[in-house]
Amino acid sequence: MPTVARYDFEEPVVWAGFVDDEPIFALADGAVVFPTGQVQTFKAHDGLLAATATQKGDGLISGGEDGRIVVTNRTGVVERTVHPGKWIDAVAAGPGAAIGYAAARSAWILTPSVAAPLEFAHERAVEGVCFAPKGLRIACARYNGVTLHWGIGTGKPVDLSWDGAHTGVTFSPDGSYVVTTMTENALHGWKLDRQNSGNSKHMRMSGYPTKPKCLSWSPRGRWLASSGASSAVLWPFVGKDGPMGKTPKQLANREGYLVTQVACHPVSDVVAVGYNDGLVGAANIHDDTDMVLRRPGEGLVPSAISSLSWDKNGNRLAFGTEEGEAGVISVP
Repeated sequence: MPTVARYDFEEPVVWAGFVDDEPIFALADGAVVFPTGQVQTFKAHDGLLAATATQKGDGLISGGEDGRIVVTNRTGVVERTVHPGKWIDAVAAGPGAAIGYAAARSAWILTPSVAAPLEFAHERAVEGVCFAPKGLRIACARYNGVTLHWGIGTGKPVDLSWDGAHTGVTFSPDGSYVVTTMTENALHGWKLDRQNSGNSKHMRMSGYPTKPKCLSWSPRGRWLASSGASSAVLWPFVGKDGPMGKTPKQLANREGYLVTQVACHPVSDVVAVGYNDGLVGAANIHDDTDMVLRRPGEGLVPSAISSLSWDKNGNRLAFGTEEGEAGVISVP
């Protein structure tokens, strides 16, 4: 049976996960907490908006209302750059300790080898950023599509257009697809052409009862799991046209509740699923079986799962909620 180590905070949990194989929680007031062993709490921001682990898993990248980009680990908080007066509400981890982030109408790439970040200005606000799996290339979600930028060299930006507001973005693990979340109840995707011309195939993934805000790829990129329904919705990315003409899998259905977070296992074809009442489950992609890992919290008001992350081996799952409940689930 799964066991749960519980933690309670007075602030919403923005991000829950692992750094140097230890649990870590980033809270909305700007605190970053290591709750195990010698408990440590660092003040990373005056208001924390976004966070993610570095690609090596040796630090937590975060951005906040104070315009700062910092990296936190057990030794403390290191400020990497600051943009006074801006709210950093999207961050991404890149290769070679690169950091991508966005505020208002600009996105930036910051690398250890340069003193100043490289800025990419846009006509409309940048809502999400992510790095391609290979090379120093960043995708920026914006109104009416996505723009791809190279962080080095002289490659021209590539615009992927689709009407509507795009709020988040992800590359497939092989770099062949770009998929966005939208303010509509839908995802939109592009299959990238090899010439980087922008003449990419469109993929519209709709039918959600609410906005799908969380995406997670299975280890080999064959499935893209998403929130936004009473079940985890998994789109198949196999064959030359990805999910087009195919029906998604729907796993761990709970009528009357909504999936708010999904996290694919780093090794196995299993997806962790978090709901708006605080329940956390796990489902096998192939045989559709599922199990409860954590039952809803005991508070009077249901507390939606706001973050889910596996450790590097897939033995533990960190979670956090909008009301400050948090924990680490050890999965047998």
